[in-house]
Amino acid sequence: MFKQYFFEDFTLGEPFPIPSRTMTEALFAAFQLASADNHPSHYDVEYCRRHGMPGLGAHGFQILIQSAAGAGWFPHLVEDSMKGFIEQSSKFLRPVYAGDTLYPLLTVSELTSGRTTGVVTLASTIDNQRGERVMEGLQRYLIRRRVPMPDSPHDSAHD
Repeated sequence: MFKQYFFEDFTLGEPFPIPSRTMTEALFAAFQLASADNHPSHYDVEYCRRHGMPGLGAHGFQILIQSAAGAGWFPHLVEDSMKGFIEQSSKFLRPVYAGDTLYPLLTVSELTSGRTTGVVTLASTIDNQRGERVMEGLQRYLIRRRVPMPDSPHDSAHD
């Protein structure tokens, strides 16, 4: 159904959007149950108000999962070539509250070639409905090359 990408098919700056999602109190409750994170800032509205928050605050990991590549087209494009998801990092820039709508985007930011595979680095960003960046980070995937590169004359058992 999808054209299959191999390492050499990716281009710097290529976007992989993920559908938007509005954070709801029901999602917060489901995440609390799944994560066992029981801090009241994620489930107790009165606690949040007493601490100057406008409503329930999302857990950082709840924001991070909105950038999961599986929510978009990326994993369908690499079904034949992906060897593994090898790294993730994230920085949380602004709070997210129930009612906020998040807009995740993955963008190819680095391509590191190897002989039979390469690493595709995707910059991950999430903006809210006001266009404010709430998270940024990166994801790295090990992707097979369509055609392995020829052995270099400098290759040896000790390189």
